[in-house]
Formats: sequence, structure tokens, C-alpha cells
Amino acid sequence: MILKALYDYYQRKSEELPPFGTIFQQIHFILVIDKDGNFLRFEDRRLNKNEASQFLVKRTGQRTSGIVAKHFYDNISYVLGSSIKKEKKNSENNKAFRSLVEEVYKKLPENVAVKAVWNFYKRIDNNLKNIQRDPLWVDIIQNTQLENFIFSFLLEGDTKIIASQSSIIQCDIGNIATDDKEQVCLITGKRCFPVITTSLSPLAGGTAKLVSFQKDSGYDSYGKEQGANAPISVEAEFAYSTALNHLLAKDSKNKFSIGEQTYIFWGSSSSNGCKETEESFFTMSNLNNIEEDPNTRILQVHKVFTGIYSGSIQTDLDDRFYIAGLAPGKARIAVVYWAGLPLKDFAHTILRHFEDMEIVDARKEKKPYLTLKSILATVTLGGKLKDVTKNLPNAVIKSIFQGLPYPDTLYHSCLRRIRAQQSEHDYQKTHVESDSCLRRIRKKQAVSITQAAILKAYLNRKYTNQKPIQIMLDKENTNQGYLCGRLFAVIDKLQNDANHIHSIRERYMNAASSTPATVFATILNLSAIHANNLNNEGIRIFYDKLKQEIISKIDADGFPVHLDLQDQGRFFVGYYQQMQSFFLTETKQTEE
Repeated sequence: MILKALYDYYQRKSEELPPFGTIFQQIHFILVIDKDGNFLRFEDRRLNKNEASQFLVKRTGQRTSGIVAKHFYDNISYVLGSSIKKEKKNSENNKAFRSLVEEVYKKLPENVAVKAVWNFYKRIDNNLKNIQRDPLWVDIIQNTQLENFIFSFLLEGDTKIIASQSSIIQCDIGNIATDDKEQVCLITGKRCFPVITTSLSPLAGGTAKLVSFQKDSGYDSYGKEQGANAPISVEAEFAYSTALNHLLAKDSKNKFSIGEQTYIFWGSSSSNGCKETEESFFTMSNLNNIEEDPNTRILQVHKVFTGIYSGSIQTDLDDRFYIAGLAPGKARIAVVYWAGLPLKDFAHTILRHFEDMEIVDARKEKKPYLTLKSILATVTLGGKLKDVTKNLPNAVIKSIFQGLPYPDTLYHSCLRRIRAQQSEHDYQKTHVESDSCLRRIRKKQAVSITQAAILKAYLNRKYTNQKPIQIMLDKENTNQGYLCGRLFAVIDKLQNDANHIHSIRERYMNAASSTPATVFATILNLSAIHANNLNNEGIRIFYDKLKQEIISKIDADGFPVHLDLQDQGRFFVGYYQQMQSFFLTETKQTEE
């Protein structure tokens, strides 16, 4: 399925992607020669430290450990060989490159450019002396990126490098090897002579093949070896591998990476719906820092998916959306996740995800942090994605795509981070010297909007038989964990209004969220003392009434001795929503 989807993607993007048998190759340095093969000078085609100009050249078999020369372009060991280091491997590489040049020359003896390269190697000793006199030579030979540099040839007076000439690209020498027995291609369904090996693709951490066969590994069936086990035509292999490499390109907006895992995604057609879905999903999953206000972009994403689901954005009935999670392996690319959904179904699942994650936001500039980055970063130490639990991204993506409950790991990690934050506040408070630093610490939220959204979304999807948590503060919610969270927020806010500190939160919040009965008697007594420090009698009465309203809904037996993990999450959501209710009221009063 994934190969067919990639094959179809190439057909859809064929005008933008390399034609059959070609690739776009970065060329770092060009050897300019005359028609007699004499070296004239180097041309530096580097754009920056990591990139160089790209040229359309013939696609040849990719090498792993063997020697495979490319058509008039290659690294320095193939193009110039042992002139760099007197090593046997360099000599063999250069010999293979020269042999390929000679084969092409015999095939195209009238081609002036090919003959010039052939003459270049006939005069190699003299040309090497001239090469070493070139002003760029020292920079080339001493550069740490030397082994990654690709060289090619340009005939003096021409504007196109020799490797890009159509006659060389179309030359049948050095084509990908195929099996000699005709079979049916598993992608196109047409009869073909299948490829023996397939192409490499770049992934974080190295390169690997999506389809790979080990020779003489014991897995051959009915006498078939390597590619003959799963026949793919040359054309189909080129199409799917070119599409895959395009999606994995450095500047691709159809991918995102987490650690060594890379996710690619694409739509099945060129409809407006597919195009806008690709752009929106890139924004939603973007793991890089962005300059624009994330709120604006996320709202646009929501608008796009709403339009697709409602039909206001044009889509085709057969439109589908695909996502694949890839990880490099020793022999081949591991597909760690794969899904393909009808486009409207996909839009519906994304909208449901947005709805589940929506929660009250009292800030003036509201920013619903719904990107994948914010979800994963908020449950890791310091927001570092490299510390995300290995299988968590796959599980979260699966939940979003398939409308399944969010993973337990996400919920538990979120609870741990909230608890750790309270410990961090207390630790930092005892290790700071300045009042300004202390104030900054105390301004930190006990529960962030993203953490509250994760807890709400997890609980609502997981426990569908219970009263769902609302977006705003729910005064009718009688869950004991939720009520304890609300009451704790009231006590915390009262202390801050009275004394401008959060010592109760810093010392007692973790205990209150797990074993309320052990601490609430103490902190209620403390809150009564703090209430006496309030200058405004009306505010004191307000807090007393609010505490009584919440306590009246606590079970007659008193505060719970222990809250299970589910109600611990409700505690923090109740705390967050009650705090937001205070902030919304204050904002409204200020505006009035």
C-alpha cells in the first residue's frame, strides 16, 4: 500500500520531480576542461557550508559497500583517485570511473564533451599538476567536508555540465540491474523484468532502503533471489523512491522528525483540499521554532479542516491522506507507523482532536497550543524533544489520526511533569538570592494551559461513561478530585492576594492532589489566617462563600483519603479552570 501511494504521488508531482532515470544532484566543484581534455580551472558551486548547486544528472545504481561509478559526476576518490591519498581503494574507484567514461565514449564517439573527458584521463598526469596549481585546490584538499564533495566536468564555452547532457542521461550503460525473468510488478500490475536492488533514501541517522533483500540469507523463495522475491519494475522503483526522497528532502514541508524517527505525509491528489491539508498538517506538526504567532497559524489550520469537513473547500470523493513513520535500520528502513484515511475522515479526526484539547484561556492574546511540538514538549524535562519517551510520538499520532484514547504514557508523563514543577519551584526558591528572581519563580504557572488540555482530552476520551470535563469551569461537577482542585486554587489565590506569595502551593499541592485528607485541614486553617490580611472585606467574604460552596459538595465523610490517577488529573484540571475563572473575572473588571 505504501509503495503504491508513493508511486501515485510521483505521478501527481511528475512535473516538479526528476524525469525517469534522472536525479537532482548537488555538485560542489566543476572541473572546466577544453575539447582536448586539458584542465583549465575549478568552478566553486557551493552555496554555503552544507549546500551546493543542483544539476539534473543520470541516476545510477547506488553503492553501499561495492564500487559503483556515476555518470560523469562523483566524489573525489572516483574522479581524481589516488592523487589525494595513495590508497588502493581510491585507485580502484578511479579505475571504475575511467572505465565508465571509456564505455560511454565508445558508445558516443562523436560527442565532443564525452571525448574531452576521455582525453582528460589520457592526459591525467599533466592535468593533475595543473589541478594542484589551481587557487581553489588548497581549500578543496584541506576542507573537512572533502569526502562529501561531488565533482563533475564542464566543457569550456558550454553552459551545461557534461553530466547533464541528454545524450549521456539516455545512454543505456550503467543502468540499474534487473532480473532476467519476466514477472508481474506488484505496484503497477504490469509485466516487467524486476529490479534486483532498490535505491537508498536519506533519514536522520543515515541512509537505508525502504525495500531491501539480503542475498543468500535463507529467505529466498522458490529459487528467487533479492528483488525477484517481490518484483518491482524499473519505472515503478524509480517513481516510488524518487517520491520518497522528495518527501524526505532537507527543505521538505511534508515531513517532521522526532529523534531518529521521521514522519512523512501527503495527499493523494492535486485538489485544493489535499494541498491545504498538507500545508496545515505541516503547521500542526511543525517541531521547529516559528517566527509567526502560533495562534494565528493554528486558527488557520482549524479553519482549513473545518472547510474540508463541511465541504466549503474543494475535495475529490476519492481524496485520501497518508502518513508514514520511518526509522533507519541496519539493512532497511523500518516503517513504524502507516495510515491512510479518506480526506474528510482525516479532517474529522483532526477537528475532534482540536475539540478535545480545547480549554479555557484567560490570557489577552489567546494561544491554543495545539501543535504536536507543544503536546510532546510539555511532558518532558525543559521541553526538550530529545527526551520524549521513544514510542510516545507514534502513540499520540495514532490517537489523533484514528480518534483513539490518548496514550496512558502521555497522561502519566503530564502528571509527573506537573508534580515535578512544584518541586522545582520549592528547590529554586531556596537557591535564589535576589527578590526579582524569586518573583519570576513564583509567577510560573502550577499547571500550564497545554498540560490542562492534555489531562482534559485524555480523561474525556478514556472515560466516556463519566461526566465529561467542560472547556470552562464547571460548577456542577461534583467529582471529588475536581472539587479538591478547585478548593486548592481558591486557597492559593487567597494567599497570593493577601501576602503575594504561593508557599501553600509550593509545599502542599502534590500532597493535596493525591492524599487530600492529610493536608486540607492544615491549609484551610492557613487560609483563614491569610484571609485576615485582606484589606477588602468584600473580597474576604467572596473567598469565604466560594470555599463554603465547594466544601458543601465534598462527601459527608470528609476529604478523600486517596485520589486515584484519574481523579488526580481531575484535581489539576479543576485547579487550572478555577484559576482561569479568577483571571477572567479580574480581566473583565479591569476592562470595565
